[in-house]
Amino acid sequence: MKMKIRAYQWVASITAVAVVTTLLVYRGSFGYRSYMPSPSSSSSSAQHSVGPVPTVKKQKIHAPLVGYTGLLDQKPLKMHCRTCALVTSSGQLIGGKRGEEIDQSECVIRTNNAPVVGYQQDVGNRTTLRIVAHSSLYRVLFRRQEMVISSQNTVFIFWGPNSSMRRDGKGHVYNKLRLLKDQLPKLKVYTVTPINMLKFDELFKNETGIDRRGSNSWLSTGWFSMVIAMEVCDQINVFGMVPPDFCRSSSRRSMPYHYYEPSGTNDCSLFLAHERSRRGRHRFIIEKRVFAKWAQTHDIRFYQPEWDPKAVVRMNSSSSSIPAGP
Repeated sequence: MKMKIRAYQWVASITAVAVVTTLLVYRGSFGYRSYMPSPSSSSSSAQHSVGPVPTVKKQKIHAPLVGYTGLLDQKPLKMHCRTCALVTSSGQLIGGKRGEEIDQSECVIRTNNAPVVGYQQDVGNRTTLRIVAHSSLYRVLFRRQEMVISSQNTVFIFWGPNSSMRRDGKGHVYNKLRLLKDQLPKLKVYTVTPINMLKFDELFKNETGIDRRGSNSWLSTGWFSMVIAMEVCDQINVFGMVPPDFCRSSSRRSMPYHYYEPSGTNDCSLFLAHERSRRGRHRFIIEKRVFAKWAQTHDIRFYQPEWDPKAVVRMNSSSSSIPAGP
């Protein structure tokens, strides 16, 4: 009888050892991760925690801008800026000493052949993006060293009618750009696609009620620049653009239209002459009213002079702000 009891005890001991060994092997095979306390565990088990799991902020992916394509490869423009300084060519910039402030923006946008050299104190030194009208190409090339050769890190966007920009050998602006690109392969040159050119026209009509072609009005480079800036930039700080009612103010500071042409045409004289013309002119004042409206839904601010777009919109809402057409 004693022999049977000892035999049972021995078997039980062997079985217990086997069970413990199996559990240890099982636990070791899958590691200790499943036994760690989760970040939401109680404070009593906090001493075993390895701390909170760091979160990785996902970078926002910005889609390519398909309306602007590379001169040769026709790849869409990839560009995004958190803050932009949109520097106009206005004489209002003279003496403002905004250069340092302008250069602090992530991206600096300039237009046409507006120079930097000699005007850095007022307009800054950097140029990230230069938007150029077909009619200003030769003026840009006239300052070739500054505008082109020394600016190969700058992105250029050229806009113009299809007759000038066509790629079949008959577009004289495109042909000149192609030659320039051959000479300076690293130059970053983009053009506005024909379809996107039509969209600029359509946008103008939707916002103003004016058919650009029917009225023979010309869109300004300022119009293209503001639209492109809204596609590229999260925040736009505009320097040198006067409010639409500026020329009606008796206290206005009359300045030359371009800061780099001090003896040139007075800004208001030019604005009013174009606005009153029935055909073949820019609509600068009307465009500025639209920009004030856009500033209600986009982060757009105006400096030198500084003005409140909300006040402009309120004033225009109480009157017929934008005519139906010339």
